[in-house]
Amino acid sequence: MNSDLVIDFVNTLDLRPYKEELTSPAALAGWLADRGVLARGSRVTKADLEEAIQVREALRTLLAAQNGLEGDTAAATAVLDGAGRAAGLEARFGEPARLEPARAGVRGALGSILSEVHAGMVDGTWERMKACRADDCRWIFLDTAKNRSRAWCSMRSCGNREKVRAYRERHASHH
Repeated sequence: MNSDLVIDFVNTLDLRPYKEELTSPAALAGWLADRGVLARGSRVTKADLEEAIQVREALRTLLAAQNGLEGDTAAATAVLDGAGRAAGLEARFGEPARLEPARAGVRGALGSILSEVHAGMVDGTWERMKACRADDCRWIFLDTAKNRSRAWCSMRSCGNREKVRAYRERHASHH
């Protein structure tokens, strides 16, 4: 699985500090072309951008659920199923076996990303992908801990903030 493609795609929105990379159809076209999943010069519409952001946020919802966070996973799964159908994902039985989008354009590019998600679900990589537990972060990371226990994107930023917040809450109730 190319986990970087999926992680980088979901992380095109950074909540802290807030930075949206997919600000326009042209920005989406550039991002997808830079990663080799969309032909340079492809026509990208506002509807394509909205669809891509829907897929991205559905992935974030599922990755947050893998880290014990609440979310409408049924709705998120339905968004991904629909995007897979729109991409015309088809099974290819070569070495390696894989899903491949039959459509071109943004729908095909999203299909390529979903194909990697599917590959990760098959090879076990997907289970190690998580969204940070911090509400104002939700950065996607690969949990490389042996027991898959990582909750935050990093202890330096979100993990420490969370520990300090919990400490203050515990000690505030004693006064």
